Amino acid sequence: MQRILIVEDEDGLRRALSINLRARGYEVETAATATAALRIAAAGRLDLVIVDLGLPDLDGGEVIAGIRGWSSVPIIVLSARDSQADKVKALDAGADDYVTKPFGMDELLARIRATQRRFEQSDGHESAVVETPAFRLDLAAKRAERDGAVVRLTPTEWQLVEVLVRHRGNLVSSAQLLSEVWGPGYEKETNYLRVYFAQLRRKLEPHPSHPLYFITEPGIGYRFEG
Repeated sequence: MQRILIVEDEDGLRRALSINLRARGYEVETAATATAALRIAAAGRLDLVIVDLGLPDLDGGEVIAGIRGWSSVPIIVLSARDSQADKVKALDAGADDYVTKPFGMDELLARIRATQRRFEQSDGHESAVVETPAFRLDLAAKRAERDGAVVRLTPTEWQLVEVLVRHRGNLVSSAQLLSEVWGPGYEKETNYLRVYFAQLRRKLEPHPSHPLYFITEPGIGYRFEG
């Protein structure tokens, strides 16, 4: 059974979506706040997330960015905001599709099916927690531990870790890392990566000069093995 998380603060719409999706065979989790949504997303497997942007505690874009820190689960935005700028911002944050309110249920169901078809090559079983023999990373809580002690990572270090964990075991080019973390226009600033990965290794690797987890492919990029 496909498991969908609905993140919507409007009680009536949240109930209507839940009823309609359950009637069509989906297992449904619901959240009225961004904080609750991130907690649910971190706690278990999801097959799709539907998120409103206008939430009472945080903007829905922060839910998208938070989930994208560890997961490639399909995300559909459901929002009354219909400006091109809002749509571009949500898609850049990691949303897969954007549906504007008011909407028809048949349209939303079609968007869900189309998004899931695009995602079918992935098993969707990402975890917010990464554990290795040397350290533990909770990507949802932004908490790192080594030998039982908390290790403080800077926001930039977390961003680098999140990008590599999303592509675990695969090579990520230096240009892609620079673009995702620092933004377009920084693709040639490879010295940034040397400095930050040296810091990460000092904090997390058992032997920073002989890294086991944050691997450099000279002249190409970086890979996380964990």
